[in-house]
Amino acid sequence: MALTATIYTFDIELADTDRGVYETLALRVARHPSESEEYLVTRVLAYCLEYTEGLAFSNGLSNPDEPALAVRDLTGVLRAWIEVGAPEPARVHKASKAAPRVAVYTHKDAAKLAERWRGERIHRADELELYAVDPALIAALVASLQRRMTFAISVTSGHLYVTLGERVIEGAVHRYAWQ
Repeated sequence: MALTATIYTFDIELADTDRGVYETLALRVARHPSESEEYLVTRVLAYCLEYTEGLAFSNGLSNPDEPALAVRDLTGVLRAWIEVGAPEPARVHKASKAAPRVAVYTHKDAAKLAERWRGERIHRADELELYAVDPALIAALVASLQRRMTFAISVTSGHLYVTLGERVIEGAVHRYAWQ
């Protein structure tokens, strides 16, 4: 018997002062049984940090040729390819050919990921954005993870403050200079 995806519901008050984005988000996110909780949390944080018109989650593992998150304009043209985790260099190369902007948010060791990419053939490698999410922030969010969550995220100077009830979890997201 095949395992099915677990649906998580997130109600998020987003205040991103770095980009001037203030939104109320209601997200239903499917977590495939092969996805880790760390990956799920990073994917949700990436969604918040990249929030813009046309942003959407992909169909996930059912369509491996799609990014974790994609930004499309009103005509359906791909504007940004956003990956999560530690994608292979070939996947990043493909993404860079398919979209004018490529960003990767990793909950893993960014230095090891960058080392794996160095010397590999990646189209427009100098334009690739690699963001390292604070592992302590990910761990604290995973420890608090529930199927239905309501919280607020404030972003200031690359620092995230996640308010869960009376508790505030904080951590940074750094753009990693990988080349």
